[in-house]
Amino acid sequence: MTLTIGIDVGGTKVAGGVVDEQGNVLASDRRPTPADDPAGTRDTIVEVAAELAAQYPDAKAIGIGAAAWIDAAGSTVLFAPNLAWRDEPLQSYVSKATGLPVVLDNDANVAAWAEFRFGVALHAESMLMITVGTGIGGAIVVNGGLWRGAHGIAAELGHIQAVPDGHPCGCGRLGCLEQYASGNALVRFGRTGARQEPERAAKLLELAGGDPLAITGRQVTEAARAGDGVATDAFAQVGYWLGVALADLAQSVDPQVMVIGGGVVDAGPLLMGPIERAYREQLSNRGRFPVAEVHAARMGNAAGVVGAADLARRA
Repeated sequence: MTLTIGIDVGGTKVAGGVVDEQGNVLASDRRPTPADDPAGTRDTIVEVAAELAAQYPDAKAIGIGAAAWIDAAGSTVLFAPNLAWRDEPLQSYVSKATGLPVVLDNDANVAAWAEFRFGVALHAESMLMITVGTGIGGAIVVNGGLWRGAHGIAAELGHIQAVPDGHPCGCGRLGCLEQYASGNALVRFGRTGARQEPERAAKLLELAGGDPLAITGRQVTEAARAGDGVATDAFAQVGYWLGVALADLAQSVDPQVMVIGGGVVDAGPLLMGPIERAYREQLSNRGRFPVAEVHAARMGNAAGVVGAADLARRA
């Protein structure tokens, strides 16, 4: 049995695990990310990998999934919006420090790979995944392999345009999907609704101490589960925009399965219901032509570690 190490690098944590061929995590480690310190972040990755390798010296390789744009060679972090990395040669650094071969990829790619190999898309040959968190990421699997594009940055699905001349996005464009269907968008919808219709936001305002500007994503979820009108509407808006985007992507990519992942998916039917309705309504005139199934991700917080480790094993 071949064991590999997976490392999931985000803006707040570096999580690692030793993973077997069935996708089981045998040991894990987690440390805070020193996000403003590029050298500190890469050294934290090495520390996590070394700790796990000491527990399982038979581990053969390391896979890293980073919340960043990775070059086509899979060697360099070109840019990371929530980390201080710019043109960081991460693959060679970690490989030299640990003595193990290293595979480097985008965090959405490794999460999608986990769903494709062990999760909700296990029996598919092609899939598309949108990861919904603070922002929006994406990944595409075609003919059993990740499609990374000519420059390594394919499937930045959060930056397809949803609303012409809409809200400005950090990428420099206007009206990106990320501005209407991310965790940040959910919060914005909740805050706006609470200001405009406080009588429909009683639970949401109670959780936020009466201050609409203090509303958080977790509070929107909790309030929606309690039946708060504004919070429920916020999920309906996010779900609508995701459903519309999925319909557009189904027309252009035509995968077997479409997966919604990321932290916002923990809301369950509050989010998946509006997504499914908008998706089906947008494609209602396709008649008898088949369309991709839409599912919530199954692998949860382990997806990044498991997917990265499995990609390292295959390499």
